[in-house]
Amino acid sequence: MKLLSLNARKISDSRGNPTIEVEVLVSSAGKKFLGRAAAPSGASRGKYEVVDFPEGGVDAAIKKISKIEREMKKLKKLDISSVDTLLHEIDGTQNFSSIGGNTAVAISMAVAKALAAAKGIPLFKSLNQKAREFPFPLGNVLGGGKHAGKKAPDIQEFLVVSVGAKTVSEAIFTNSSVHKRVRKLIEQVDPTFTGGKGDEGAWAPNLGNREALEIVSRACEEISTETGVTVRPGLDVAASSFYDEKSDKYIYKREGVEKTGGEQIDFIVDLVKTFKLVYVEDPLHEEDFDGFAELTRKIGDKCIVCGDDLLVTNVSRIKIGLEKKSVNAVLIKPNQIGTLSDTLEAVKLTKSHGCVPVISHRSGETTDETIAHLAVAWGCPMIKTGVVGGERIAKLNELIRIWEMIGGKAKMASLPIK
Repeated sequence: MKLLSLNARKISDSRGNPTIEVEVLVSSAGKKFLGRAAAPSGASRGKYEVVDFPEGGVDAAIKKISKIEREMKKLKKLDISSVDTLLHEIDGTQNFSSIGGNTAVAISMAVAKALAAAKGIPLFKSLNQKAREFPFPLGNVLGGGKHAGKKAPDIQEFLVVSVGAKTVSEAIFTNSSVHKRVRKLIEQVDPTFTGGKGDEGAWAPNLGNREALEIVSRACEEISTETGVTVRPGLDVAASSFYDEKSDKYIYKREGVEKTGGEQIDFIVDLVKTFKLVYVEDPLHEEDFDGFAELTRKIGDKCIVCGDDLLVTNVSRIKIGLEKKSVNAVLIKPNQIGTLSDTLEAVKLTKSHGCVPVISHRSGETTDETIAHLAVAWGCPMIKTGVVGGERIAKLNELIRIWEMIGGKAKMASLPIK
C-alpha cells in the first residue's frame, strides 16, 4: 500500500461555516483507491476538546497539508495506527492546536476509507469483520439553547429513541414520525408557530422547558400506540451553556429561574421519573464529576446518563468519570479527540466498564457518513445523529444500507435500561 496524494479543500458545513474535507489517494497492486472524509463543527463545545483548527482557521489548516503529505509518504507502513501516530508527532501539542483536530480527524477517516476501498469492502467491515449489531438512532425533535432562537427552551435538545424497534429502518422512520407529530402538537399550543427549526432540524418553538418536554413526551406516547414501536424521550441539557461559574448556579434565562447544583440534580431526577426519560446528556456542568455521580446513583438503571462536555471523548477524563461512577454512558465524537485511534481507545475504555458508548454527530455537520460505519464496527448501542436534514439522513440512510449488506445476521443492539 502506497500513498499517492493527500489533498484538502474548504467546504461548507450545515450552518454555512467553513470546514475541511480531505482526499487520500493510495495505490495497491497497481490500482488506485480514494478515501474522502469531512470534519464537522460543534456550537456547544466542551472546553477540554481538541482545537478544531489552528490560528487562521481552515485556510491555515489547508496550508499545512503539503507537509503532512510529505511525512505520510515516508511511512514504512500505511495504516490507521501509523498515520494517527504521525499526526500527533507532526502536531506536537496536546490538543492539536498546530494542525487542528478537524484536519487530523478528516485525514484519519479518509485513510481508513481508502484502505477499505483497497480491500474491496465497506469501512465497517474493514474495521470489524464480525460486526452485526446496530445502534438505536437518537434523534433531536425539539431544540433550544445554542441550537435555536432566543425564545426557544433553555434546554438544548429534546430527543427521542425508538427503543422498541426491531430494525434500524423501523427505528429511523418511527423517530421521523415523532418529529412530524411534535410539530402538530406545537401548533395546537401555539397557532402562530411558523415551523422554524434549529441547527439540527429540530423544531424551535417559543416554549418553556417543561411545556416542550410535555409535547415531546405526548408525541412519543401517541406514535408508540399507533405504530406498536415503543418510543421514549430524552434530553441533552447542555448545562455548561447556562451554568454561571461566579454564582455557582444554573441560570434558566427564558424562565427567569436559578438553580443550585442540588436543585439541578433534583430537577433532572424529577424529569426522568415524570416523563420516563431514557437518556439524559450533560445534565450538569463540565467540571462536576461528583454531581454527575450523585445524579447517576439516584436515577439508577432507569435512564442512560451520558457525559459529553464532561468527558469530550478524552481517555483521561473518561477514566475519571468511570472511576467516580459519574456516568453510565459516554458520548463519542471523533473530532473532539482528533483521530480514529484515539476515538477507538475511548470506545474500548467505555465498554470495558460496562458503560454505553454513544457515537455522535455535531450540530454543524456535513454529509460525511463515516460515523454510521464506526457505530456498527465498534458496537456502539446508540448513535446520536438527528432525524431530518440532508447532513443527518446521510448517516441514517447509510445505516439502512449497512443493514442490507449484513443481511439476515443484522440485529439491533441491547440497551441497559429498564
